[in-house]
Formats: sequence, C-alpha cells, structure tokens
Amino acid sequence: MLNKKIEDALNAQINAEMWSAYLYLSMSAYCHHIGQPGMASWYEVQFQEEQDHAKILFNYVNSRDGRVELKPIDAVPTEWESIIDVFEKTLAHEQKVTSLINDLYALTHECKDFATQSMLKWFIDEQVEEEESAKTIIDNIKMIKDNGYGLYMLDKELGARTYKKASPLTSND
Repeated sequence: MLNKKIEDALNAQINAEMWSAYLYLSMSAYCHHIGQPGMASWYEVQFQEEQDHAKILFNYVNSRDGRVELKPIDAVPTEWESIIDVFEKTLAHEQKVTSLINDLYALTHECKDFATQSMLKWFIDEQVEEEESAKTIIDNIKMIKDNGYGLYMLDKELGARTYKKASPLTSND
C-alpha cells in the first residue's frame, strides 16, 4: 500500500508526464510548420516516450493498490522564436522534470518507501539521457549556425530516430 503523500506525488508526476507529452506534440507541430519534418518526427518520438513514462507510473500506482487520479492537462506553448529556441526550451523542460523526479525520490527516502525508490531509479537514469540528448542537439545547432545544408542534414539525422518502448514497466503483463 502506498503512503498517501507518495500516491499524491506519483499522481502529480503522471500529470507532469502527460503535460510533457502534450508539449512535445506541440513542438512537433511547430517543427512541421517551419519545414523541419525530421525534427518534427524526433518530437513525435519524445511524445510517445512521455506517454510511456506516465503509463509506467500509472501501472506502478495500481500495482501498489493506490488510486490513479487523472487531472486536466494545462495548455502548452505553441510558438517558439526559432529552432534553437525549441530545443533550448526542451532542455529547460527536461531539467525541470529531473527536479520533479529528484523531489519525488527524496520524498520516498523521507517516507522510507524503498520499493518506489527502486522504481524511480529508472526515471533518474532516463533523465540523464534526456538532458544529454537535448544538449547535444543544441550544441549541433549552434555549431551549424545559419548553414542551411547543415540544418538540413541535422533534420535528416533526427528524423531517423525511431520509437522504442521505454520500459517493460509500461505493460500490465
């Protein structure tokens, strides 16, 4: 059985993950609009991964005899200044999510909920990867500057990314 404080915090994180999915779908729409279909595709994979993250937490709460309470998802931005701005906002968002996961992990430590702590280890590792990926793309865009061919090649590279199920924890099996 989950501690009520942890259950509430996990529900808040489910909401945050769904908001993240919605944000990345909005970023995908923006990239399509400005003629960067590969980057749009990259964000569509991000969208799917964030849904997986929410599902992992959803399944975990249910497995611990907790109650999932889905809340409305707040509106997300739909416009950015440039392609670099989109990816800088992505990095800032991932850093915020890292902070949320760290706070949740700290709460499990405070409540001595070692099972939830163990489950959250996957998310901690995932956030390192998420931040590194966004930072690498930002570095590449900065290196490319205004080189249209370079941006074209980066768009093609990012478009080659394929969706992989985030974790076996996403299924109920």
